[in-house]
Amino acid sequence: MPCVADWLNNPFSIVQGIFAQNVPNSDWEKKVTEYFKEKLKENNATNWVPSLNDVPVHYLKPNSLVKFRCMVQDMFDPEFYMGVYETVDPNTNARVLHFGKYRDVAECGPQQEIDLNSSQTVTSERQTFYCVPVPGESAWVKEISFLTGQARVSPSTSYTPSRHKRSYEEDEDMDLHPSKQKEQHIGSGGDIHGCVEPKRLETEASVGHHLISPNCSPPLDLNFPLPGEKGPACLVKVYESWDSFKVNDVLEVYGILSVDPVLSIVNNEESSALDPMECMDTAEEQRVHSPPASLVPRIHVILAQKLQHINPLLPACLNEEESKTFVSNFMSELSPVRAELLGFLTHALLGDSLAAEYLILHLISTVYARRDVLPLGKFTVNLSGCPRNSIFTEHIYRIIQQLVPASYRLQMTIENMNHSRFIPHKDYAANRLVSGVLQLASNTSLVVDETQLEQGQLDTTGVHNVTALGNLITWQKVDYDFSYHQMEFPCNINVLITSEGRSLLPSDCQVHLQPQIIPPNMEEYMNSLLTAVLPSVLNKFRIYLSLLRLLDYSISDEVTKVPVPQRGADNALTRAVAESEATGGVAWNPY
Repeated sequence: MPCVADWLNNPFSIVQGIFAQNVPNSDWEKKVTEYFKEKLKENNATNWVPSLNDVPVHYLKPNSLVKFRCMVQDMFDPEFYMGVYETVDPNTNARVLHFGKYRDVAECGPQQEIDLNSSQTVTSERQTFYCVPVPGESAWVKEISFLTGQARVSPSTSYTPSRHKRSYEEDEDMDLHPSKQKEQHIGSGGDIHGCVEPKRLETEASVGHHLISPNCSPPLDLNFPLPGEKGPACLVKVYESWDSFKVNDVLEVYGILSVDPVLSIVNNEESSALDPMECMDTAEEQRVHSPPASLVPRIHVILAQKLQHINPLLPACLNEEESKTFVSNFMSELSPVRAELLGFLTHALLGDSLAAEYLILHLISTVYARRDVLPLGKFTVNLSGCPRNSIFTEHIYRIIQQLVPASYRLQMTIENMNHSRFIPHKDYAANRLVSGVLQLASNTSLVVDETQLEQGQLDTTGVHNVTALGNLITWQKVDYDFSYHQMEFPCNINVLITSEGRSLLPSDCQVHLQPQIIPPNMEEYMNSLLTAVLPSVLNKFRIYLSLLRLLDYSISDEVTKVPVPQRGADNALTRAVAESEATGGVAWNPY
């Protein structure tokens, strides 16, 4: 009988047991899902499942149960695999049935061979998602999620890595100079227990945007939407209901971790052995779709759920009965929390309480419905009057980072506009969606900083990027570039524009900052403001802003009849785009 912890440390033993008992019955897959679903409901068991967001891959036990909070960055083509296959022993002709689900490579005993012509073979289909950590996820979300999970406590106690972690620079050096690798093994004195002290114990999976892959000469681009992002990218194998998920969805998946090094060997051998005339996949596509498992691990999903939000201070699903108690309790203190938040933001905005009111309305706004092409609920604010080329806007963004679960500050400079990749595009050679800055998860706060914009020349790329920003603000959509056509992806992104004068981008409301306080040292003032807020109060602010975006509400008929003034904020953008189409570039002089 398997021990109690086997479902966590050795889930294959559970799957094998259910498969063996129900092998004539096709319901064994459903029973596996139900088993793990019930286990995760027991005694807050989800906190005991190690998370790839918190624990480096090399400290997790292969083939153990893990979880991953992520965004679907791309969807690859469906793949076929042997759901059930039969092996035969050539000496005794003994036959054994195996399951291929949750595996990358079919397994059989040393004296067994797979019978590819067996009538028992069942071919199944699964979908592969390329998933990355939620772009712009705030540090406090990571920290609270890490502290909440009990599995963070010394994961190496249950699994000792077969080798100590080397830096990626060392890995690259080993690949270029195999003799060094041989010398290192000889110099280790044959100590298989790893008694040599490791360089450091990493508490975060600090994977860079580009990594050197052992099987690829060029760097492996992990395709993170935002520059400087850290964390693992994963190939998530989904077996059921994959049609219910789409690109940019935020998921939490529970599944079996696969980091089998044989994947790199198999893929390398296959790419070299296949006849180019018969192989449909290009070398670039094979490289991107089958990266080394040590750099891009695989997760074979047992359970997956779409997340309403990523705020760890709120219940995961607000529709459940247990969550309703949490909501009702917090609603009783809604007014005092809002009053404290208003005071906090008033100080952050140098004493301007009206601007703080508008900022609160902006932070709780969300697209709740669409009428034809019109998104309802968005509230883009242009906070003008911000000092030019100062650290004020940087500190305002730091404060917003402390309040919202995900955010990004886009510095609107000529350099960024002309050279950054805003719009995701399809790379047909690699058969993948190359990410862009505007590929963001729902409810992300995007702060566009115009205060650093200088005179200069926007090239064609710059004009397209500015146009994409305008479309995002106005229509809450991003048109992904598929070369031969554009594909519209609706989004729900809160955009705050900080500028000295009126912004060149469209907005729903312009608020001119009127400071009542002129601190002699802006940085010291802003730092003391954050230090003075108690962590418990800061958490209430975070709950308030996230909760109000998620709650259902109704608007009376009287309010809907109030006329909204037309500001014509997109005139400057329209003129710039028209001029660019005529001249091939636009002179950018914002002030």
